[in-house]
Amino acid sequence: MPTIGIILIAIVAVVVVLGLIIASAYNGLVRLNERVNEAWSDITVQLKYRADLIPNVVETVKGYAKHEKETFAMVTEARTAAMGAKTVKQAADAENAMQGALGRLFAIAEAYPELKANENFKTLQIQLQDVEDKIQAARRFYNSGAKDLNTKIKTFPTNIINKLVGHFKKRDYFEVVEAERAKIEKAPEVKF
Repeated sequence: MPTIGIILIAIVAVVVVLGLIIASAYNGLVRLNERVNEAWSDITVQLKYRADLIPNVVETVKGYAKHEKETFAMVTEARTAAMGAKTVKQAADAENAMQGALGRLFAIAEAYPELKANENFKTLQIQLQDVEDKIQAARRFYNSGAKDLNTKIKTFPTNIINKLVGHFKKRDYFEVVEAERAKIEKAPEVKF
């Protein structure tokens, strides 16, 4: 009879260990998923802050360069697209458009020395530079979390657990167009 007791204890021990492994793997997926959600939230907060700054920049530049309506329209359209982005891909596409529009806007500013000397414009440029740095950092943090989550979803044993629960989905990376990548990775120069 002692053999049945040992076998029963061994079975219970195996079940307990398997339960702990499954719980640990599931909780790891939950933590990574929440980390990616938090990172995405950080990106949207920074994009919103930048979108709130843009009308001020446009109005300041408009005061000096009234004939640049096409550029102002381009910036406004890019801002609207950024505010309306719901997915990572939409946000990345809007980010590319925004970078191009802001580049044109600041190129116009270069042609107006009195605008470059305007204290309000200087302050807005510094704030935009700061938010661009924060967006870049938030994007890296998000992409890192997305990579970790995507990897964990595909690897054993968490892939089996995810198939059973079906709760965790692969996340897209917040990527930019290759041509824009060099511009974005190099911080814009603020010249006065």
